[in-house]
Amino acid sequence: MKKILIFVLFSAIILTGCVINKVTGRKQLSLVPESELQLMAVSQYSTFLSENKVLNPSSNKDAAMVDRVGARISNAITNYFKSQGKESVTEGYKWEFNTIESKEANAWCMPGGKVVVYTGLLPITQNETALAIVVGHEIAHAIALHGSERMSQAMMQQLGGMALEIAISQKPEETKNLFMQAYGIGSTLGAVLPWSRQQETEADQYGLMFAAMAGYDPQEAIPFWQRMSEAGGTKPPEFLSTHPSDETRIRKLKEFMPEATKYYTKSN
Repeated sequence: MKKILIFVLFSAIILTGCVINKVTGRKQLSLVPESELQLMAVSQYSTFLSENKVLNPSSNKDAAMVDRVGARISNAITNYFKSQGKESVTEGYKWEFNTIESKEANAWCMPGGKVVVYTGLLPITQNETALAIVVGHEIAHAIALHGSERMSQAMMQQLGGMALEIAISQKPEETKNLFMQAYGIGSTLGAVLPWSRQQETEADQYGLMFAAMAGYDPQEAIPFWQRMSEAGGTKPPEFLSTHPSDETRIRKLKEFMPEATKYYTKSN
């Protein structure tokens, strides 16, 4: 009887917690409201910036480039979804782009458009267009609610189907840790964070489109990811990895390229 009740509870949570993503069109598990995650993001982002060296775009050319790329992509995304009648996709977004002095080759975007790029990534991007590919990719993770999805999945695993809102209010430290993990803060795994392979492929697809909308040539994604592959060291087999293999990623990028190029053509 107990097993049946647990099964029914889990089924109810999954059924009520699944939503259709407005960007990708697929069903996602979403147990924490986006508005709540955005509030958490403001707090965690502020804390992160206070604990790291933030470069000033007025005196640092790398930070100025990150700002420039961020402004172009965020404006393009906002205008695009507005034109599609989907303003709610970026509802509550107050974009911020900061460059952190760090040897890590990393970047991430939290709910509400809170973006960080680490200087250790720039020797791999090598140019503004490749940086736009990365920024578009990370913003796509946020826009497609991938972090929320991962956090919801982790909560299901860790909390065993408990009443989630109660769990959130009673375990702030645990919730904070889940949030930090879901959005890759402090990750040392490179510019691509440990999302599932499906999420990673979605971020590649929509990231290409977002960069193209902002006037950046999506073709730059191929040489960039080739450089990332060379810089990444030994990797596990694809079936053991949260990421697509480098070969799979580049093959899929080539498949996505014709659609992305349409947005680039329109913007030029």
